[in-house]
Amino acid sequence: MKLLFSRNPNPRLAVATARYLKAKIAFEFALPMAPGQAERYRALNPNLTLPILVGPGWSLWEADAIACRLSRVAHSDFWRTGDDEAEMIRWLSWGKENFVRACDMVHFERGTKQRWGLGPVDKALVAEGLRQFHTAAAILEAELSRREWLVGNSISYADFRMATFLPFNDVAGLPLDDYPSIRRWYGRLETIDAWRDPFQGLEAPPLPPVKIEA
Repeated sequence: MKLLFSRNPNPRLAVATARYLKAKIAFEFALPMAPGQAERYRALNPNLTLPILVGPGWSLWEADAIACRLSRVAHSDFWRTGDDEAEMIRWLSWGKENFVRACDMVHFERGTKQRWGLGPVDKALVAEGLRQFHTAAAILEAELSRREWLVGNSISYADFRMATFLPFNDVAGLPLDDYPSIRRWYGRLETIDAWRDPFQGLEAPPLPPVKIEA
């Protein structure tokens, strides 16, 4: 199998998952949206987005689906099954619609748009993203004040997914210091090599720098 990736948030999540699981796969940096590349990748993912997991005669896209597949191949409980599966899916679903979504809104304005020259920061959207962030973070803070990880007593893919945008907080500037339990939880993630630096040893050109507005 081969994982097609970039350094953007969701592909980074997939690479971190694969490396945490010590998956026996190849890694290939990809640019589906680059000039002349669309047709090559369209057969693998009609959305032309990354990550994409490729095997003999098949491809699988979306980071959550890839995490599920790699966990099952590795016979790992990183993707929970059994009695804990519903709890994990609850956090995946809630996170993507609340905490992760709010992080994405702010990061898109302050990070993605400025990296790729997509226009000025929309301060109203940043304010709305921060409002949603505080609402979601208060719920997550209360949960993490009572536990180290989101599901059971050990790390799971739910923790990785919830933290998708936090490695990019140097540009997003989300107020994590307002939430000490979230900070402690994320600090535990940062001690894991596969999360802290998933691209170590891989050919992965860095993202363009963020252009600071005048």
